Amino acid sequence: MPDIVISEFMDQDAVDAAAADYDLLYDPKLVDRSQDLAALLSDARALVVRNRTQVNARLLEAAPILKVVGRLGVGLDNIDTKACAERGIAVCPATGANDLAVAEWVIVSAMLLFRVAFAAREQVTDGKWPRNSCMGRETAGKTLGLVGFGNIAREAARLARALGMRVIAHDPYVDAKDPAWEQAQRMASLEGLLASADAVSLHVPLTDSTRHLIGAKALAAMMPGALLLNAARGGVVDEDALVAALRSGALGGAALDVYENEPLSRGDGEHFTGLDNLILTPHIAGVSVESNKRVSKVTMENVRRVLESGK
Repeated sequence: MPDIVISEFMDQDAVDAAAADYDLLYDPKLVDRSQDLAALLSDARALVVRNRTQVNARLLEAAPILKVVGRLGVGLDNIDTKACAERGIAVCPATGANDLAVAEWVIVSAMLLFRVAFAAREQVTDGKWPRNSCMGRETAGKTLGLVGFGNIAREAARLARALGMRVIAHDPYVDAKDPAWEQAQRMASLEGLLASADAVSLHVPLTDSTRHLIGAKALAAMMPGALLLNAARGGVVDEDALVAALRSGALGGAALDVYENEPLSRGDGEHFTGLDNLILTPHIAGVSVESNKRVSKVTMENVRRVLESGK
């Protein structure tokens, strides 16, 4: 039985390097075969996952000697961290390794939505020439509002400022004297940020307090024609309320990389049809060729460190 089990995709070079020293099983489709995954963990000391593998109490029961869970990314809402702590199982996210990729997704999505021309392909190939309706707006001079001001949000702020954007942020957990606020104007309230931003980007974890943080009330508080960008966690946004705001024209547009239920079923996807002011991507904001290599390398270094230290 393998010593290390990897249940979701990662960079092959990192897999090969680890396989030279450990009995390792890499099967990126294991995430969809929960019974097979549980069976493989009976003798495993390490499990490596992304965001879809549910590392819950039931799975942990099948892994009696597990020492470490390596997370190919930073979000931990699919991992029962409390149960892991009670068992002495280390949980190691790849902190910082995909910050740039997510920040670039935020900025590119905002630029596309401001310009609106990305939705004109079918009209252009149809022989239409919708220049007036595709005029759009420039990114420079707009205000980017960041809900949460951790490492990814700070990277997005750096890129936004380079484009000539004004940056504001709200995060009650970042001390007012933190030097990071040199990159953004600190907003004391979420409501104040929503009312002041041309584009709002979410950078908070999914918790009881952040679930549906952006619902009908928050959306109504945003500037007319503003954009909403979410590459954090799907449950932070009330998708029904968002769709209603997009269809009514209250919002100028939205970009979603994460969803309340992932992957989207055909039925879930139909909810978003007919919206030309909406960009949808399959939870890929943090995954570029380059970031996948960084995340995979950092994750396997974390796993090795725990296994070799015996702690």
